[in-house]
Amino acid sequence: MARVITAYRTPKDKAAFDQHYFDTHVPLTQLLPGLRKYEVLQGPGAIDNPEFHLVETCHFDDVRSAERALASPQGKAAEADRRILAPGEEDVVMFLTDSSDMVFSDAIEM
Repeated sequence: MARVITAYRTPKDKAAFDQHYFDTHVPLTQLLPGLRKYEVLQGPGAIDNPEFHLVETCHFDDVRSAERALASPQGKAAEADRRILAPGEEDVVMFLTDSSDMVFSDAIEM
């Protein structure tokens, strides 16, 4: 499983950011080819760092699928919109991760 994680620093106008993010950016991002799951973490209960306002995670089958999605026309549109939300390089932190899920066959008794 590969993930593209984007962490947005706290904007000056949170309400305007949220409106644009949820009304425009989310629908664009959900069009990424190969997207398996889309998660958004927001707020003090979800993010324990006041420097960040919102973290989105896009899940893909593998790194190649994620890279193809980001290079696609839909990925380029989402990236262009991301630059509206976070115009400066310091406004956003992005990661591309590749991981394996650990599965345990025996339940742990408490």
